[in-house]
Amino acid sequence: MIVIKGVLSPAGASEKHGPRSFFCLLFMGTAVLAAGCQGREPLHPEFRRPAEPPLPFTAGDALKEFDAVPEKEYRLGEGDAVTVQVWDRPDLSGPQIVGPDGAITLPVAGTLRVAGMTRDEAAKAIKESLSRFYANLTVTVRVDRYVSNRVVVLGRVNAPGVLQFDTPPTLLEALARAGGLAAEPNHNLTHCAVVRGRERVAWIDLRRLMEDADLAFNLRLKPDDLVFVPDRGDTPVYVLGEVQKPGLFRWTSDMSLLDALALAGGTTRDAAPSSMYLIRPSLGIQSQISLDEVMAVGNQGLRLQKGDILYVPTNGLADIGYVLEKLNLYGWLFVGATVRSSIVR
Repeated sequence: MIVIKGVLSPAGASEKHGPRSFFCLLFMGTAVLAAGCQGREPLHPEFRRPAEPPLPFTAGDALKEFDAVPEKEYRLGEGDAVTVQVWDRPDLSGPQIVGPDGAITLPVAGTLRVAGMTRDEAAKAIKESLSRFYANLTVTVRVDRYVSNRVVVLGRVNAPGVLQFDTPPTLLEALARAGGLAAEPNHNLTHCAVVRGRERVAWIDLRRLMEDADLAFNLRLKPDDLVFVPDRGDTPVYVLGEVQKPGLFRWTSDMSLLDALALAGGTTRDAAPSSMYLIRPSLGIQSQISLDEVMAVGNQGLRLQKGDILYVPTNGLADIGYVLEKLNLYGWLFVGATVRSSIVR
């Protein structure tokens, strides 16, 4: 960078520099900047490498093992509301709630575990339990409220909470019942987790499922599964230096260098876009890159990673431009008169 110290005045210009010296200095500064740009090192190959996915997605074969096989018949579970109907015996009939232990309490016969049974299996078990005390019974079981097929959906959805289904839902059905994914533009929803029990987790590629309609990722869920949709855009990227709005900006997985520059309002008139610095603190590397190179490859070229820093330095001629802007009309008239007198001589 070339810095001219002091303030030019008509007398100072005539005594120290003169018009020829001044324009020679301007020319030399331009030449030095051009030479500096030619010596710029090539872009570090790490910056051309595609960004890694935020978390490793579960492979297709593992997803097949994780996928629940849909039941042909509904099986009773904890919390289900049922009605036990014993024909011609209203004293033995009535509503029941399957308790946390999976059991109901029958008149006379006492506690009977029915969790995991179909309606027909439960009716048969109830009949056998009551037949110790009564003869010629006909028993049916009706499900009044399905509760055991509950799934918990948390994270970046519009209506998180505990959801109940008549049958085990698919992942898309659960997300739809939760109001769908949060539609705010700054959200970076690339994946979700399906947690089953205490030890099993499947990471689902939401882009493949939602945008590409790849139904291989539409898992059949099991009762008590937890679906969690995180937001991976909490870490910012930084755009600093000669830009209109320097600062930090929310990172998204598809953010390009041009996107970040646009969020910062573009470069200022004093910027040196041919010598921008791209810094990746996570790896301790940095490279110089020109805006022309970035424009040549477009938005698909350079993807930023979370924590990246883009620094746009000041043009070496900016200081000279600033001084020339501050020269008053008298100063310019003096320079013009001096140049004319030099030509006459």
